[in-house]
Amino acid sequence: MKPNERFHEIDKDFRNPYARDRDRVIHSGSFRKLEYKTQVFLNHEGDFFRTRLTHSIEVSQIARSITAHFGLNESLAEAIALSHDLGHTPFGHVGGDTLDICLKNDGFKNGFEHNFQSFRVVSSLEKRYNGFDGLNLTFATLEGILKHSYPYKKSFLPSKIDEQFNLDTHPSIEAMIVDRADEIAYMSHDIDDGINSGFITFDDLKSSELAYEILDKVKAENVSQENSEMFRYRFSSHLINHLVYSLLEYSKDKFDNLEIYSSTYDAKTSLPIGFAPALETKIKKLKKLLFSKLYQHKNIVRRMYAGRQAVEGIYKGVMEEDKMLPKFYYEQLGKREKHRVVADYIASMSDRYALSFYNEMYGKL
Repeated sequence: MKPNERFHEIDKDFRNPYARDRDRVIHSGSFRKLEYKTQVFLNHEGDFFRTRLTHSIEVSQIARSITAHFGLNESLAEAIALSHDLGHTPFGHVGGDTLDICLKNDGFKNGFEHNFQSFRVVSSLEKRYNGFDGLNLTFATLEGILKHSYPYKKSFLPSKIDEQFNLDTHPSIEAMIVDRADEIAYMSHDIDDGINSGFITFDDLKSSELAYEILDKVKAENVSQENSEMFRYRFSSHLINHLVYSLLEYSKDKFDNLEIYSSTYDAKTSLPIGFAPALETKIKKLKKLLFSKLYQHKNIVRRMYAGRQAVEGIYKGVMEEDKMLPKFYYEQLGKREKHRVVADYIASMSDRYALSFYNEMYGKL
């Protein structure tokens, strides 16, 4: 990458570059909006349930703990973790999938993909500098947001992205750690939220070998299931600890012959961060159980259907009458494709704003 092609030269700063990245993300408008974007439960359903914001904080905490253990860069992991969901639409994956369908049905073959949208948010859509787009983040942070753990060769990416980020390679180990921390965080807190909502029970989880092992650890502490709040808390704590310690144990020997401070790794290189194959199998089975028992619960499906209708309705309405776009997005119409501008606007919305906007156009959903 040529100097100044993506980055501004900055004045002397008391922070290290990755800490500066983290701070810029935290102070961005897109980060604040995560408070009102769905993880599993819509934000207005209760103060207890996780949102994209609390999820990102939990991922950051787990990722920092793992990177600290291995002597890696905590600030880089934190910056990637706090940024990794910035591109999500309202209503979680359902909103993103719906927006993708809307774009492709209109012949916009690139569609919508939340990883790339997160990258676009921090590299172009956020405006914090005069005459310069994006948050001016470092290469390693941008690469981690774009790739997560793996090479990110996608047909819809502009050729200049491939030239700059070498999409045939893995990202930094810190980015790989964030990817695993994301997995650990959402499994544990989705179970916590699901139990609290009454949509799943610990009896449902007993068919998962991994969950059954964790339940045994909680019971060994003489915590009664009748003390539901304490039991949930201890289950989440034990599940996170079990997965983190298992990852640390399995991954430690893989660092021996690896340049851990190298920024990228060839696609043929096995990932240095992960779980033992037997545990990977247990994790996949637990995810499958959560999908059938929680994510496909009738109440979740009903609410996500409402979210899908909102995204479809907003897209259709704004495509027909683009004067509904706020000033920033309206001014982009002469510079970029209308479909992409409308999609960027919808993706930036919080759940409650999207519902309010839809209801204003069509009546209460």
